[in-house]
Amino acid sequence: MLPSSRVLTTRTIAWWGAGIVLLACLAATVLLLLLGQGRPEDTARLDALRTAANVVVGTGGAAALLLAARRQRSAELDLVQKDHDATQRRITEIYGKAADQLGSDRAPVRLAGLYALERLAQDHGEQRQTIVNLMCAYLRMPHNDEAEEIQVRKAAQRILMLHLRPGTAPEPLGSFWPDIDLDFSGAHLVALTLTHCRIRSIVCYQTKFFEFAAFRGTEFGTKADFNQAVFLERADFRTTTFGDERENFHGAKFEKQAEFGVKSAARLDGALARPGHKRVWPPGWEERPGADGWARMVRSGVPE
Repeated sequence: MLPSSRVLTTRTIAWWGAGIVLLACLAATVLLLLLGQGRPEDTARLDALRTAANVVVGTGGAAALLLAARRQRSAELDLVQKDHDATQRRITEIYGKAADQLGSDRAPVRLAGLYALERLAQDHGEQRQTIVNLMCAYLRMPHNDEAEEIQVRKAAQRILMLHLRPGTAPEPLGSFWPDIDLDFSGAHLVALTLTHCRIRSIVCYQTKFFEFAAFRGTEFGTKADFNQAVFLERADFRTTTFGDERENFHGAKFEKQAEFGVKSAARLDGALARPGHKRVWPPGWEERPGADGWARMVRSGVPE
């Protein structure tokens, strides 16, 4: 068994103090007997001893100052760690509560959860992608067509739009969330508006867009995947920037109007369009009628 640690008692401390005082008195007596004769060499030796004593005292003071600084630094690090732990606990609590609110059967509670997540993402940049992932997952979930649920989903879409717009000033807006990835795979999105946004990547594989889908002036930094997406109403991609080199709309279906403008560099190989609607395709692309009632997008001048 390891011996238990012992705490110094008051009597022990007093004895040690008395011993140190006695040792100091003895040292002073010896110095007076040896160097207190008044001779010149004694005076020089006393000056040397005084100087050495001052050096020792100064060194001790410096050591004490260093020790105090280390204690202060340690205390500051402990405080920072405690603040960090408290912040992480608070983030976890808010995130968990908001996620629970999104699962409520009451629309006002779900809205409260969305806005709580928005505030959390705005205040803690390192949590933004996680929170955006949760919002996207909510939008991907099956839903009914009740008016209240549609409004909740439109609110989630609006939150994303507002925070993905960098603004027109040289410096991005303080509300802008940079380097965000969106995943709407398989989602049913109603009146999605992501105009003039800056988005690192977006995946809309097999996504259905109801009412309209507006991406005018938006910049996609890396991937923009609309493969097999279905645009049931108007689709607006004017002045949209596509950063990836792969095809963007393979298998996508445009039921009605589509506007890409003359400056778009979208790649439409394999896209389908319902004949009979006004559309503006990117330069170098044209519709070619098919036997199944769909027109296929092909590059201009390519033989059948």
